[in-house]
Amino acid sequence: MRQTLKDAFEIAWKDLADFFRDRMRLISFIIMPIFMMVMTGYIFPSQNSLNGVSIAVVNGDGGGAAASRVAAGLEQIEIGGTKSFNLLSASSADEAKDLIRQGRISGAIVIPAGFTQGIMSGKQAQVTIITDQSNPQVSAMLGTMLEKVVDAFSTKVAEEKLRAVTAMAPVPLLGDPDAAVRPFVVRQEGIVAGEPNYFQFMAPGIMAMVVVMAVMMGLAGAIAREREIGTLDGILVAPINRLSIILGKTFSQSVRGFTQGALVLVLAVLLFHVRVYGSLLLVALLLVLGIFSFVGLGILISAFASEQETAMTILMTLNFPMMFLSGAFFPVQQMPEIMRWLSRLIPLSYTIQGLRKVMILGAGLGAITTEIAVLAGFGLVTLAIAVPAFSKAITR
Repeated sequence: MRQTLKDAFEIAWKDLADFFRDRMRLISFIIMPIFMMVMTGYIFPSQNSLNGVSIAVVNGDGGGAAASRVAAGLEQIEIGGTKSFNLLSASSADEAKDLIRQGRISGAIVIPAGFTQGIMSGKQAQVTIITDQSNPQVSAMLGTMLEKVVDAFSTKVAEEKLRAVTAMAPVPLLGDPDAAVRPFVVRQEGIVAGEPNYFQFMAPGIMAMVVVMAVMMGLAGAIAREREIGTLDGILVAPINRLSIILGKTFSQSVRGFTQGALVLVLAVLLFHVRVYGSLLLVALLLVLGIFSFVGLGILISAFASEQETAMTILMTLNFPMMFLSGAFFPVQQMPEIMRWLSRLIPLSYTIQGLRKVMILGAGLGAITTEIAVLAGFGLVTLAIAVPAFSKAITR
């Protein structure tokens, strides 16, 4: 066994030395995670997505005080120190719709004539929100945000009117006007301190995806490449155990994958202020198990793919659905039931799920036992199939 491990480390050292001598491969190795992190971090939405969104205000109430207060409230909304809305004026709802069609604004809020007078006389006023249906996601976010602004203003007006009525009564009618208008309020509280952001959700997924896929693709590609250029034959005729070849290749690719994972984590912390609330050792353990779960699959592909191009084609066919079904970018809970069922068959899903528990929720070892068991079990099963298949394939 000692000789097997020694031979494995020598093969791993050879692979790593070849890798670091190839400048183009080294440059792409560094640039790929940087490119992936920067692109996904700035492209995918976050709670700061509605920054500087242009909307039109159709003020049919003229100089009405209530209408002016609604417009002023919209003007003052900020997220992260940046104004959420860039307000434009439109003379009518039809003009606002034309501006949306032209792409100049993303939505509009229409305040009808007599708005202030209606409120003062005790009538229920109506405000219309017009959204851009060509962009459903932004339309939904904008509509929700504008509704909250109008609801907050409506509640404020109700409180002011109730205070006025209470103040005029000879005997206090109510203890607290705020409690009469809003009998209860909602307070949100997370498991850990701090404000969540979308990239906090994505960072564990990108880490797992980069590490696992880099190892699987690197392992299958490296063996197929050596077979293609003939160097694998030289290794096979040497007095080396077949297990040493597998261990050496796996170790070299794992070192590369782990390095990329560390780079992704550093970029996530420095660029997007991602915080790791749990143990870094548990993060490392989950990445190791994620690698282990896919090693057998990488070896199995290399056993059947005689050329590097064939191996890459098979891997891309597998990686593309895994990228979306694993929940790296989109929550699995939002998928249809059949897609959720398929995601449970992918070990990458458990790697990402475990990393999110540790990094975002600060979970301990007891909370990730299911993920550990699934990853270890999948790795053992695939290795039990892959190692004999690989030994048989390379001796043909």
